[in-house]
Amino acid sequence: MSQPASSPEVENFWVLARRQARLERLPAYFGPSGLVSLPPPAWSFGATQEQADELAGLVVDGVKTATASAAEDYAAEGVPLPEPGTLGIVLDGAGHPRALVATTEVAVVAFDRVDAEHAHAEGEGDRTLATWRHRHETFFREVDPHGRGFRPDMPVVLERFRVLHPKPPKR
Repeated sequence: MSQPASSPEVENFWVLARRQARLERLPAYFGPSGLVSLPPPAWSFGATQEQADELAGLVVDGVKTATASAAEDYAAEGVPLPEPGTLGIVLDGAGHPRALVATTEVAVVAFDRVDAEHAHAEGEGDRTLATWRHRHETFFREVDPHGRGFRPDMPVVLERFRVLHPKPPKR
């Protein structure tokens, strides 16, 4: 959820990605739209560089098409929940842009009500619900910046997204 400051690299990625994703479809006489004028938030998944690298790679590879976060963290930070159509730039652990994504679905459910389909879409580990629950419970216990604690019935924001423009790593 945290959003690192924009950088020239992120801004350059945004210029390329919005063209590649064909976000600039309106005729020039309409003027620039807010959608393509302002870069979307840039952020990384996870709490460590290693997690951010792994998860950004899964996004670029098309394996990770969903994510989950603690709803109470949004409220504590005064950040609105994502909505369908929301754009974001996924960063790797070093802060390099890896993908432009668009949110397609958002739901808030209790942690213990997350289903196997969502767990599979998150693309992590063996993609089972049991692995998802274990990893996410551990994450929510260890990464608790607002003292929300973990509860099986805690509200979780489930977000689906699609990649509009991936940037493979340099080899």
